[in-house]
Amino acid sequence: MTGEPRSRKNRTVSAAACADYDRVRVRRALERVLEPFGGLSSVRPGMTVAVKANLIAAREPEKAATTNPVLIAELCRMLTEAGAEVIVGDSPGGSYSPAHLRNVYRTCGLSEIPATGARLNDDFSESRVSFPEAAAARSFTCTAWLQKADIIINFCKLKTHGMMKMTCAVKNMFGSIPGMTKPEYHMRFSDRDGFADMLIDLNEYFHPVLNLVDAVDCMEGNGPTAGTKRHIGLILAGTSPYAVDEVCAHLIGLEGREVPTIAAARRRGLSEGFSEAVLLGDGIEPFVTPDFKTDIREIGIDFGTGKGAAGKVGRFLMNAVFETRPQVRAGECVGCGVCRDVCPAKAITMRGGKPSVDRSTCIRCFCCQEFCPKGAMKVRHTWIGNVIHRTVR
Repeated sequence: MTGEPRSRKNRTVSAAACADYDRVRVRRALERVLEPFGGLSSVRPGMTVAVKANLIAAREPEKAATTNPVLIAELCRMLTEAGAEVIVGDSPGGSYSPAHLRNVYRTCGLSEIPATGARLNDDFSESRVSFPEAAAARSFTCTAWLQKADIIINFCKLKTHGMMKMTCAVKNMFGSIPGMTKPEYHMRFSDRDGFADMLIDLNEYFHPVLNLVDAVDCMEGNGPTAGTKRHIGLILAGTSPYAVDEVCAHLIGLEGREVPTIAAARRRGLSEGFSEAVLLGDGIEPFVTPDFKTDIREIGIDFGTGKGAAGKVGRFLMNAVFETRPQVRAGECVGCGVCRDVCPAKAITMRGGKPSVDRSTCIRCFCCQEFCPKGAMKVRHTWIGNVIHRTVR
């Protein structure tokens, strides 16, 4: 099913209110949010369905870093009732191995998945893919279990993200890249535009038939792993990950142009903007959260830096003033060295038991911030960027 051309004209996004993770309420909300798409009409008895969840790390469900296990379990029940063989999985950062994933599955609350008739992925093989139609990732290594499925359902979590501003449907497919290979892709696509194009290529290759969003409890602030839980109370669904992301960005007060994956999707003709999304179900306006803490937001100001040498100087100065960067909060740091170990650019060394970031080497991928077990690595603006950031908000 992968790599086949398909239309992205379906701009429909459905939303269903879901006050909490009560099993009965979750089931009803899932049924409502899927109604505009004919329920699970794309599922046939005997099909293998891959549920690609967000299992970014071994985090307890109440921390709102991963797709909630009750949502995953109820979706699995619906799929198995339709006669599908269902596999749940992801490739978080770190070793893509049985021991590591068993810990992630257990900590993320997925122990009951087998009771639904589904199973947790135990195939840790990898495949090399050629995708000449891609804009950036014309060849890549991926997790083989997704390739073997008849259809993929992308079940993401709505959160802020240090590098990409927001992680939702499009970003969630980065979990198709094996954990230890992820640093290589951060180096290959070290600027945000290139990284965004790579993420879209993954979506175009795997093309999930359905994109579901856990926006019941989201993560704001220092996301995607060390932020704060923020209740919104929605489940969303759409066949286009780009339309889903447009709606979710609006939901948390971000303009589409601020999110690199949305900007890239528009540039590539895969999205026509939030105003073109067709919203069904309970809608989102009662749930829009304009004070959602997106302090990792950068400021879209055009000073007319132009082209040529003057333009390069202007862009350099803009980057120096406005770009965010990782910075350790020493009082929260325990000196474990995880940030040093995960840094793809090898820009971090430990000095006096604390991490020191070489700014000339740092590629601003924010892996250090994403995988810090204590949340001590923060996304920071320069001081002048902070002043202007507060002013324009």
